[in-house]
Amino acid sequence: MPEGHSVRRLAHQFGDVFTGEALSVSSPQGRFAAGAALLDGHTLTDSRAHGKHLFLHFDHAMVLHVHLGLYGAWDFGGDATFRGASSIGAPRKVGEQELFDDDGDDGDYQGPPEPRGAVRVRLVSAHGWADLRGATTCAVITEAEALAVLARLGPDPLRNLPGDRSRFAAGLQARKTPVAALLMDQKVIAGVGNVYRAEVLFRQQLDPWLPGNALSRGAAELLWDDTAAVMADGVRDGRIITTPAVYWDAGALLPAGEHAHYVYKREGLPCRVCAGPVAVTGLVGRKLYWCPGCQQDAQ
Repeated sequence: MPEGHSVRRLAHQFGDVFTGEALSVSSPQGRFAAGAALLDGHTLTDSRAHGKHLFLHFDHAMVLHVHLGLYGAWDFGGDATFRGASSIGAPRKVGEQELFDDDGDDGDYQGPPEPRGAVRVRLVSAHGWADLRGATTCAVITEAEALAVLARLGPDPLRNLPGDRSRFAAGLQARKTPVAALLMDQKVIAGVGNVYRAEVLFRQQLDPWLPGNALSRGAAELLWDDTAAVMADGVRDGRIITTPAVYWDAGALLPAGEHAHYVYKREGLPCRVCAGPVAVTGLVGRKLYWCPGCQQDAQ
C-alpha cells in the first residue's frame, strides 16, 4: 500500500498541474458516473494529503476523497508543460519508485489517450490528464465530511503541526499495545505503512513488542522526529530510503534494491549493525521485519 510520502507527492503533483484549472471529470468505467457528474466543469482549488488520504477540493465546496489502498494508482500525462511522475501508487505495479515518461511530448498533444483498463475517474485539463484505477475509496464528499475524516486520523508527520509530536507521544503512552502495531494504527499516526514501520523501529533500536505505555516520553518523541525526517526524505526522493550512503554501491547517487533499507524485506540477511540475521514475524496482518540482536528493549 502506498505510504504517506507517495500521497503527499500526489497532492503536490495535482497542485502543480491542475490547481486553478476547470476540469472535465468522467468515469470511463462507469462506476463513478454520479460522482464525476458532481465535479465535471468545476475548478480544482486545492489538493491536500493527510496520511494515506488525498483530498481534491473544488470551487463549489465539494471534495474528491481518494484512498488508494493496496491496488490503487494514478496515471498522468499531458503536453510539454506537464511535469511530474507518469504513475504513482500500486506498489505491486511500480514499486517504491515512481514511473516517469522519459519520452516527453513532441508538442502535438491531442488530449488524453483512450482509457485503458478499469478507469474509475478521469480528470482532464487543457494541458494534462489523470486517471485513477483500483482505489479503495473514491467518493465526492462535502468540506464538512472531509473534516470528519481528518478528525478520525492521527497526526501526520509530513504536516508536523504544532502539538502533533506531543499528541503522538501521548497516544503511544496511553496504550498497552506493542509499538509496532501502534505505528500501523492510522488513528495514532497517519501515513506510516509497513516499510516505514520496520525501518524507524530499527533506526531507533526499539523492540517491536515493547508496549506503548512502556516507552519513555523522550523515546516516543524521538520516534516521531525520525519518522517525520525519513518520510520527508521520501517526499523529496519519490521512494523510501532509510540507509545512509555508506551502505550503497560505490558511487551510487541512490541505493538499489535492498540497499535502501536496514531490515525491510531482508529476512535472513545479516543485520547491517550487528551482523545477526534479520527476522520476519507476522503482526497485525502484515510482515514485520526486525533485528532480534539490535532491537531488545532499547529506549
